[in-house]
Amino acid sequence: METVFFDIAIVVVFAAGLSWLALLLRQPIVVAYLVCGVLVGPSGLRLVNEVEFIDGVSRIGVTLLLFLAGIVLHPHRLGELFKQTIAVALCACFSTFLLAGLFAWAWGFSVGAAALVKNALMLSSTILVVKLLPTTTLHQQHMGASAIAILIAEDLIAVGLLIYMGSTAMQTAGQLAMLPIKGVLLIAFALVFEQFVLRKIMRSCDRFHETLYLLALAWCFGMAVLFERAGFSYEIGAFVAGVALARSPISLFLSEGLKPFRDFFLVLFFFVLGAQVDLVVARKVLVPALVLGGLFLVVKPLILYGLFRAGRESRKFSMEIGMRLNQTSEFSLIIAATAMGYSLMSSEASHLVELVTIFTMIASCYIVIFKYPTPLGTMKSLKQD
Repeated sequence: METVFFDIAIVVVFAAGLSWLALLLRQPIVVAYLVCGVLVGPSGLRLVNEVEFIDGVSRIGVTLLLFLAGIVLHPHRLGELFKQTIAVALCACFSTFLLAGLFAWAWGFSVGAAALVKNALMLSSTILVVKLLPTTTLHQQHMGASAIAILIAEDLIAVGLLIYMGSTAMQTAGQLAMLPIKGVLLIAFALVFEQFVLRKIMRSCDRFHETLYLLALAWCFGMAVLFERAGFSYEIGAFVAGVALARSPISLFLSEGLKPFRDFFLVLFFFVLGAQVDLVVARKVLVPALVLGGLFLVVKPLILYGLFRAGRESRKFSMEIGMRLNQTSEFSLIIAATAMGYSLMSSEASHLVELVTIFTMIASCYIVIFKYPTPLGTMKSLKQD
């Protein structure tokens, strides 16, 4: 217990100090959290050596992020957006899939390793994109809604990849075939329970904000666990819980009240991301990671720009959403870790995925913060919550 308290205290103290320094220097605070992980983690000062517990706790922030993203998207609106963006999401994934796979193969990785690298790197980061979107854009504007629709479609693809990688060892073909049925039943349960049970319970205690927030968290985590036990992920379950609750009149009130709680746990997520970097192995793949990351930052926005322009969106909209989605995903790390767990990926290939993810996240932070409105903006003209 004392070790856990000490580790979290170290993380919070260093993260606070580095984020304050980042603000003074007009740098993205997400970068400060990543630097904190490298600095005090196992490859740095080794003040925090066991990051497994913090990693587990940090998933609360990721789960809440998806819950709060869903809570502002009414099911009807989400369905319309999926129809409009699913083709874009699939085309963008396929294009980056080819880019990452061909690059890894050309650099000398085996065909199997290159296949896993391209699977891991074809997605965008839900965590970073949502964190850098202003609340007004996320809730009310076409930009936020379109970005979320694409990200959720990509997250579903990631879940499918994770299920596929574990299918030979963990599940039979029959169990895999049951997953869509389970998904439909769980979504139906979420919609019915929220409308006829949860909403009435919340209405009976609408004057007690603390109880409302606790009920919302119970709903989020309860659905997350149900989906995870059914073979999906915590994050998908939390998102479904949020979308079901989006029909409630107090959904936006709950969203605003839970944001600080979410942000604290996301600090731990970015810390773990930095702490997991093994500097010895990372040096071996640093050059290909930088080259591939640079290709992503240039090519991915152009692909998205072309796809949205083909869908008759404006030049400004198409370029901005391309720049906001130009990084790789936190799911890349999960896919790489899962592949290593099944002995499908080497340590070097896994670190290539990790470094590309960190590099593109950092670069994306700088691009968005200095060019577009964001809550983390360092300039008054672009700071928008």
